[in-house]
Amino acid sequence: MAMKIYDELVARGLIAQVTDEEEIKNLINEGKATFYIGFDPTADSLHVGHFMALCLMKRLQMAGNRPIVLIGGGTAMVGDPSGRTDMRQMMTKETIAHNCECFYKQMSRFIEFGEDKAIMVNNADWLLDLNYVDVLRDVGACFSVNRMLTAECYKQRMEKGLSFLEFNYMIMQSYDFYHLYKTYGCNMQFGGDDQWSNMLGGTELIRRKLGRDAYAMTITLLLNSEGKKMGKTQSGAVWLDPEKTSPYDFYQYWRNVGDADVLKCIRMLTFLPMEQIEEMNGWEGSQLNTAKEILAYELTKLVHGQDEAEKAQASAKALFGAGPGADIPTATLTDEDFVDGAADILTMLVKSGLVKSKSEARQAVQQGGVSVEGEKITDIRASFTREQIAGGLLLKKGKKSFMKIVC
Repeated sequence: MAMKIYDELVARGLIAQVTDEEEIKNLINEGKATFYIGFDPTADSLHVGHFMALCLMKRLQMAGNRPIVLIGGGTAMVGDPSGRTDMRQMMTKETIAHNCECFYKQMSRFIEFGEDKAIMVNNADWLLDLNYVDVLRDVGACFSVNRMLTAECYKQRMEKGLSFLEFNYMIMQSYDFYHLYKTYGCNMQFGGDDQWSNMLGGTELIRRKLGRDAYAMTITLLLNSEGKKMGKTQSGAVWLDPEKTSPYDFYQYWRNVGDADVLKCIRMLTFLPMEQIEEMNGWEGSQLNTAKEILAYELTKLVHGQDEAEKAQASAKALFGAGPGADIPTATLTDEDFVDGAADILTMLVKSGLVKSKSEARQAVQQGGVSVEGEKITDIRASFTREQIAGGLLLKKGKKSFMKIVC
């Protein structure tokens, strides 16, 4: 017997906390959930920290449920204090609108938008038109300040100072659920474990305003907060936009996950059958490298398409001598990068983007972490002629970062 969708979410390790579990299970399994997940448009691209939520929406839509993508154009004007020790930088309305457009294009690869399908809404459309006094009377009266201050998202900010602006975030997010419930029949909300207090606030607001029998439920993803950390590496974020993170670098990011995390990521993020994943449970040693290749290929295919996934896989194997080279990320030196017909190793490292500055490049060389064409470079004065570079030189920093240098 095929596993029902709710049981599959549990088996994949995606569910941490729920309210009204039996009702939630029935709604999801019967394809009757209209659910929303919120995204704050703080950049012009989604990153891998959003990946779990995107995959969840796709799974639930495939099971007949209706996703609502809530873009926080209004809440972004305030800023979510969750998981932060300082206040978020304010963004202009124009920047927020641009980021929302970028999100829509990227999300369309995961979920299907259209009539009776997924919809995208922007909470700026209702939050920015609210009257302050009306909100205080109509919504604020439903919230206890004492109770709000016990929420983890506020407690962690109290020591360094919590602005009144940010204090309103829970009320605004709660109002979102209330508005979506009334307008679209949204009966369920999903979010990370760091959003639990805000989500409960939305459920409680609906029941206080519309009666205890109002059908509103909450559920959290087990590792969404960890998923946000997935989006960060030492050199910055891993983006879904190929102009920010190439398909090859995206593939390499997942190819290099830790041994302890690879099967967890396969369960949570890929669409491979659970039976196939269970067969991998006993894998160890070199088999884990195979699992990492499977993970990297499946996720690159999901984000960038099968052709790019195959190119990235071929390029990765070429770097390790396992096949012909193809589409290795390339950096091109210009005339300004050459002195007396040669380019030095520090310039090459900076121009490649493998380091951010010459001081960082110098440190990498001195620590023995740099090689060219497989030969370790230990002299910061090492240089290469235009003729050597013209055919392409494979520059490597550490075990995971590669770039072909050409001119």
